[in-house]
Amino acid sequence: MQVATISFDRFNALQDTEAQERIRAARARLGDRAVLLCHHYQRADVYQHADLTGDSLKLARLASQTDAEYIVFCGVHFMAEVADILSKPSQIAILPDLAAGCSMADMANLAKVERCWRELGEVLDTPDDLITPVTYINSAADLKAFCGEHGGIVCTSTNAPTILDWAFAQREKVLFFPDQHLGRWTGYKKGIPLEQMVVWDPDLEYGGLTPEQIRNAKVLLWKGHCSVHQMFQESHIRRWRMQHPDGLVISHPESSLEVCQNSDFVGSTEYIIKTIAAAPANTRWLVGTELNLVNRLAEEMKPEGKIVQFMAPTVCMCSTMQRIDPQHLAWTLENLAEGNVVNRIQVPAHEAELARVALDRMLAVS
Repeated sequence: MQVATISFDRFNALQDTEAQERIRAARARLGDRAVLLCHHYQRADVYQHADLTGDSLKLARLASQTDAEYIVFCGVHFMAEVADILSKPSQIAILPDLAAGCSMADMANLAKVERCWRELGEVLDTPDDLITPVTYINSAADLKAFCGEHGGIVCTSTNAPTILDWAFAQREKVLFFPDQHLGRWTGYKKGIPLEQMVVWDPDLEYGGLTPEQIRNAKVLLWKGHCSVHQMFQESHIRRWRMQHPDGLVISHPESSLEVCQNSDFVGSTEYIIKTIAAAPANTRWLVGTELNLVNRLAEEMKPEGKIVQFMAPTVCMCSTMQRIDPQHLAWTLENLAEGNVVNRIQVPAHEAELARVALDRMLAVS
């Protein structure tokens, strides 16, 4: 029998040890009715409870293949949206703390992208015939829907090169949002000159570009970035190489072009994990990605004598992902065990349908 929703106020002051006990108890009550997803960047005291771990798309796809009624996504808002879009109608996606957003995703909203599209139309006349919109999966569902509606597509940090090839096969230009760095690195690796990859500033008229710049551009890069990967600098790599000339550097492509150019390996979170795991014993690594993942890798690689270090000299973690704490998770799970759904993430049907079009294009291509 359903009871009244349990208020979070009763959990906010819980000590971590008690919150952990209540998480385990609630999960035991729920059994297979709930599947708990944790992104690689999730804090350790939550990550330990995961049924499935990985990047956002992998987790959403895996969860949709389970029979769980509840998909509890310990990540950020756009990840839970993707889980809702890809899941079965009988499944419910939940985000333990609705404040867990993504600063990069927030840098591109639908109103600004639609304004950009209108302004591009004033310069190019028919943007739908000339430009393929490509959105990084780290974006809101309505932007994925925008791409679905305008012949565009979604990409991940893994498949971005393949997606860029597909986009250029459709039309002569690409509008890439919200992360300029992933777009620039992908285009650079494809041999596109830097001067043909211009930054569109959504807060300026016509993106701060001249009509000539827009016409000459192959890739229009949205002025957005990840606050974590923005911290890494070429100087961090140079200084580390002076101390460890035999060491290896691996970075996420959300890092700046200069950081990627000076790294030995560049790739997604899954790629970083697999590359370091497959490396010879006793190697030393400098890693340019989120701190929780780097710390976890450092512990896991110790038995093999591998030394894994974080690239930035200052602490830099995904602060919004960090909002999912044991207290919020315990509150969420206890409510579910009592039959109360809290913090459901439900993308409107029309929006979800168009977003699914863009996601399906990506899955078909990659």
